[in-house]
Amino acid sequence: MAEYKAPLRDMRFLLNEVFDAPAEWARLPGLSEHIDPETADAILEEAGKVTANVTAPLSREGDEQGCKWENGNVTSPDGFKEAYQTLMEGGWMGLGGDPEFGGMGMPKTLVGLWEEMLQGSNMGFGLAPMLSAGASLAINAHASQELKEKYLPNLYAGVWSGSMDLTEPHAGTDLGIIRTKAVPDSNDSYLISGTKIFISWGEHDMAENIIHLVLAKLPDAPAGPKGISLFLVPKFMVNEDGSLGERNAMACGSIEKKMGIKGSATCVMNFDGARGWLVGEPNKGLNAMFTMMNYERLGVGIQGIGAAEASFQNALEYAKERLQSRAPTGKQHPEKAADPLLVHPDVRRMLLTMKGYIEGGRAFSTYVGLWLDRAKYVQESGEKTTAEAMVALLTPVAKAFLTDRGFESCVIGQQVFGGHGYVREWGQEQLVRDARITQIYEGANGIQALDLMGRKVVANNGKFYEIFASEIAGFIEQNSSDEALRPYLEPLAAALERLSDVTEIVIDRSAQNPNEIGAASVEYLDLFGYTALAYMWARIVKVASQSGGAADSFLSGKLKTADFYFSRLLPRTVSLAESVRSGSDAMMALTADEF
Repeated sequence: MAEYKAPLRDMRFLLNEVFDAPAEWARLPGLSEHIDPETADAILEEAGKVTANVTAPLSREGDEQGCKWENGNVTSPDGFKEAYQTLMEGGWMGLGGDPEFGGMGMPKTLVGLWEEMLQGSNMGFGLAPMLSAGASLAINAHASQELKEKYLPNLYAGVWSGSMDLTEPHAGTDLGIIRTKAVPDSNDSYLISGTKIFISWGEHDMAENIIHLVLAKLPDAPAGPKGISLFLVPKFMVNEDGSLGERNAMACGSIEKKMGIKGSATCVMNFDGARGWLVGEPNKGLNAMFTMMNYERLGVGIQGIGAAEASFQNALEYAKERLQSRAPTGKQHPEKAADPLLVHPDVRRMLLTMKGYIEGGRAFSTYVGLWLDRAKYVQESGEKTTAEAMVALLTPVAKAFLTDRGFESCVIGQQVFGGHGYVREWGQEQLVRDARITQIYEGANGIQALDLMGRKVVANNGKFYEIFASEIAGFIEQNSSDEALRPYLEPLAAALERLSDVTEIVIDRSAQNPNEIGAASVEYLDLFGYTALAYMWARIVKVASQSGGAADSFLSGKLKTADFYFSRLLPRTVSLAESVRSGSDAMMALTADEF
């Protein structure tokens, strides 16, 4: 089994050459004083060491040992507390946090690469810092100054961790029907009662306090999603001097037995009149939650990339060392009993498919991170509006497409091993199990597709989409005379035309038939994703070809992988477009009895 090693050269290549992130950071008020190229490089280097040496070695045992629940208390796997302490001491918990409250204020473009390393090295463990970051983001954006000052410093320090409590036994996607109640009490506090399920790291022993953000309804709340409020509910009460007081009226009722991410505790949380404080305005809880959703959903997409990268590293090492049969063209290593798997075309197909998805996906997640940084930090209203539109449009694609391709890559990586991929020894079966959840939580991928097609495209008559399409068209036009890019620009333009065509078709048809949105959504998101990655690969080719790609194996590998992506993966957009054009009739024709 290969030891996880962060793909630092690729990360630096994307940050510094493909996207020129340092120039972007320098022009954004609020970022320029916290980050420079030297700091970013040092963070990446140290992150690579921490994930390779601290979190990755715990992944297998964490999966096999799992968490233990007893009398409401959860014990994390061996080594997790110590690893958590290491991250605390290194300041990793507050890497993207607000400097006013002790965070480091790093941009999402950089934080996203740290998240990939952490998730790729150990997804079960990595969920804990990820959830703390999400909770902190919502608190910082919507809570009162008093709550920020009281809770954010310890969250950023990792002394306390965060948890998000949304789902209930009867309410997953449809949060408007939640039953958890919040009754006003003294001192501007509320008493929270209800049950939440699927709460990752809702209870554990790694931090001294856990700060839950809980969705609940006030007594006079309107029905549906417009009646949801958000509350901060600590595991232990916090005294005026910052010390911890008595335990709040809440407990973990059990932990789930899961397919994957077994190193993390997925909890049933029972609130029995637990004291909490309102975050944001009454009945505006979903607004507060969606502030962090764009970051969290990108983070889940990054989990898909991280798991796929780990699987690829394993599969590549195995393919180079495992001797099986001879190459179709004759013996490549006559001194050996057989040739390595890597000589076989089908093994190369699998590895190149993984490489195309991973490196293109990493570029896309970094690209979305740039738009998140712009949306947060730019001052000029027009540019800010554009950035917010792009974030809204690209987020569901990043979450769904990257996790679908991430899971697909993990399965492919397992397939490279054959039977050895199905057993514990090589680690591939764990990555398949772990990656599967990324397609489900933080909004299942079918919901992401509906969000993209319905809310982000049809609802605004394609306005957001036109921003994205115009950028790609501009890139094609600006580089039309580049001989090295020409073989890539034509298929990119064709894919974009396909995507624009079906965008217009669905917008027009949905005005008469609402089923058209749901019928087209999944294929549309995939078509969008393949086109977006083609744009990323074209940008990579532009830089690699100008940097003397033929003389550097890293850069020449980029050019050849781009060739594979455009010749073998991008053509999938043709069939996806035809599926969208076919409409909803065949999908909706069967009666319930005919299924």
